Amino acid sequence: MKNRSCLKIFTTILSMLACFGLLPQMQAGLPPEIPGNPDGCYPAFTTAEGCNALFLLGSGIGNTAIGWYSLFLVGDASFNTGVGAGALALSSTGANNNTAVGTAAMLLNTTGTRNAAIGTDTLVYNDSGSFNDAVGAFALFNNIDGSGNNAFGDSALGLNIHAIDNTAIGDSALVNNDNTGLGLANFNTAVGASALLFNTDGDSNTAVGFSALSSNTTGFWNTANGTDALLHNDSGSYNNAVGVRALRNNIDGSDNNAFGHAALAENIHASGNTAIGDLALANNDVTGNNVASFNTGVGAAALNGNTDGVANTAVGADALIFNTSGSNNIALGESAGSALTTGDNNIDIGSPGSGGESGTIRIGTNFQTATYIAGISGATASGGAAVFVDFNGKLGTMTSSARFKGEIKPMGKASEAILALRPVSFRYNKEIDPKGIAEFGLIAEEVEKVDPDLVVRDKEGKPYAVRYEQINAMLLNEFLKEHRTVQEQQKEIDTLRNELKEQRVLIQKVSAQVEMSNPARQVVISNQ
Repeated sequence: MKNRSCLKIFTTILSMLACFGLLPQMQAGLPPEIPGNPDGCYPAFTTAEGCNALFLLGSGIGNTAIGWYSLFLVGDASFNTGVGAGALALSSTGANNNTAVGTAAMLLNTTGTRNAAIGTDTLVYNDSGSFNDAVGAFALFNNIDGSGNNAFGDSALGLNIHAIDNTAIGDSALVNNDNTGLGLANFNTAVGASALLFNTDGDSNTAVGFSALSSNTTGFWNTANGTDALLHNDSGSYNNAVGVRALRNNIDGSDNNAFGHAALAENIHASGNTAIGDLALANNDVTGNNVASFNTGVGAAALNGNTDGVANTAVGADALIFNTSGSNNIALGESAGSALTTGDNNIDIGSPGSGGESGTIRIGTNFQTATYIAGISGATASGGAAVFVDFNGKLGTMTSSARFKGEIKPMGKASEAILALRPVSFRYNKEIDPKGIAEFGLIAEEVEKVDPDLVVRDKEGKPYAVRYEQINAMLLNEFLKEHRTVQEQQKEIDTLRNELKEQRVLIQKVSAQVEMSNPARQVVISNQ
């Protein structure tokens, strides 16, 4: 751009202006100066100083031209200010309310209005563009008909041609914007040296900070706030990066949100991620495999080590910090899920979890000694199974399916151990049950002496609870044994009853026969 030197431009314009000056019909010139006033004071609020300044002024008023050929072709244009050699040299009728300060500032403007150019070669190629502001050498240098642009800084928006409503503040900010001339790169805002440096056709981007979004070419609707934020973004869109190096390496990933130092810094292609906190999701998609999408990390270093994991949610400092490729995990709390690396579908709330596991829910640590959950007490659920808790805090139900059992055999005499147990009544200590309600059950220490397998032990190996569900099965076995005994006894009783019945019938028969064999004796006795 800067290779188009002022000397070359001036040489071309000089030849053209010299031709204009030789035409008789174009010798309107300035009116006589107002007597008694300093040099350069003319009627109609006009001031001119310099070789051929305001040379072809017509009916225009309120113009100020200071410098070689400044406002040379002004004609009927009004309220323009040109300060510097060639400033507004070609502006003519209709080109009102322009301000150009600097050598060749707005040199080629013809009909553009309400522009302000301050600096060497600012808005030099502007022809019909209006409402532009350019401050700094070569700012909006190539602009032809783009309007509503604001450029503050050396070469800011320097190659813009047709694009509109862009704002660039800082050296080389948006310098390549619209250099394709397609007029697509509109509504961009860049604040900081080299911000949106290589943007060509991307629109509606906002970059605040040194080199923010500097590599963006066609990406649109991105917001970068911080040094090197979205630095390498090329075509990615709908990204928001706030913080130094946030989304720094993103190239074409879209719909990402990064808030914090180096948040999502290594993301390259992945999309739909949200990182809030310094170093959150910092290594996401560092492999460039474009699979690490739809992750959410809230908290410093949350999901920091994630490279290819998908759809993880981590809330809390260092939550899921070492997860690399695990997916669909949820971690809530400081360092929650920090032990997970590759496991999937885990939920860790206030718990570090366990490396490599999948499909597991963990809540709390050893520091929690009581649990209160609403909506359970007083709520009846039928047709389910009892829930058990082991001393690692694992919840589960007991299965009775043969699919999960081995060495199945009759219980036999093993159940006879319960006959040695001593049922007792008792009341819990007040710290457990302040009301002291009467309870009935067994003492774990006594049960252990009878059968150690019938007790549950605490973390120190001491008897803690009785496995009443096992005792129930043993009771059933003893009941069935007694039932079989009763059945056998009933058979014996039934047999005895049948025998007695037969004997009774037999006795009756014998008695009848005896009575029939002694009738005469009975008569003789009666006669006596």
